[in-house]
Amino acid sequence: MVRTVLTVAGVVILVGVMWAARAALMLIYVSAIVAMGFSPMVRVAERPRRASGEKRVRVRRTLAILAVYLGIITALVLVGLAVVQPLVDQASQLWDRLPKAFRDIQVFLIRHRAMANRPVSLEEAVQNTPAGSRGNAVGTLLGAVWSVVGGVFGLVTILILSFYLLVEGQSLFDSVTRLVPEGTRAHFVTAARASVTKVSAWLGAQFILAGVMATFAAVGLGLLGVPYFYVVALIAAVGETIPIVGPIAAGVTAVAIAVSVSGKLALIVGAYFFALHQLEANVLVPKIMERRVGVSPVTVVIALLIGGELWGLVGAILAIPTAAILSVIVEELTADAAL
Repeated sequence: MVRTVLTVAGVVILVGVMWAARAALMLIYVSAIVAMGFSPMVRVAERPRRASGEKRVRVRRTLAILAVYLGIITALVLVGLAVVQPLVDQASQLWDRLPKAFRDIQVFLIRHRAMANRPVSLEEAVQNTPAGSRGNAVGTLLGAVWSVVGGVFGLVTILILSFYLLVEGQSLFDSVTRLVPEGTRAHFVTAARASVTKVSAWLGAQFILAGVMATFAAVGLGLLGVPYFYVVALIAAVGETIPIVGPIAAGVTAVAIAVSVSGKLALIVGAYFFALHQLEANVLVPKIMERRVGVSPVTVVIALLIGGELWGLVGAILAIPTAAILSVIVEELTADAAL
């Protein structure tokens, strides 16, 4: 009885500690996912050859990881240089045209009987807002700034921790493997390697989706005559890594740029991106993830729903690789039970 009470108390304490440290544990889990996704690229950059000692192997692997990180950072900087200046120019033009575009949209809605009131100016709309909402807006802005600071800190932590996981990955895996009972050690090794393969396949599928969405955005907006369509295409490509929010951000940016031309074009662009988002969420993501990761479309949709409900944006991002890892674990347990 004493042993049972102590065991239950220990489990309760462990669960409480894990719950209290859930944010830190989530950072560790995300870092592990990133390390698993980058592992094949590191192996390609490393090009393992016969070395004279462990120290040379460790140095060569570190240089390979740095090369992968440098390539990713260079790509992000180039995307930023291509996007920031056109967006600043377009924002300046949009600010000058905003009052006229605001009135044009109202006139269009009144003409099609979607709005009954007379057109109001932008100044009147601002003045008619409730007084309390302005203070709430300031609080919301400060909260958003704090969230951005926290997000940057978390991103830096993930990059540093994933770097060390890649450097020490093999030794950590060997240490954990020795702790696994010998009877299930083979299944553990198989599941671990299959999980790395699936997570890296998920990362490759994300790049494919980013390319597809960027192409759709560039071609569609180019045919519609939207200026700076390539900027929206780059935002759509980067935003594809963020479920739900990323495509919405690309659509909002496209509509904002289209407003600088005409209100009618903005409505057409909004409808186009709504259809594109439905295609991406219901067809492209499930099918591409099924072919690349081996997770069925139903599992993808369910994983996105559950992940978003549990952890919001982070949960939605991690839903598919987590589902892939769980599918590997289930397959190994089923195979073990069948034997």
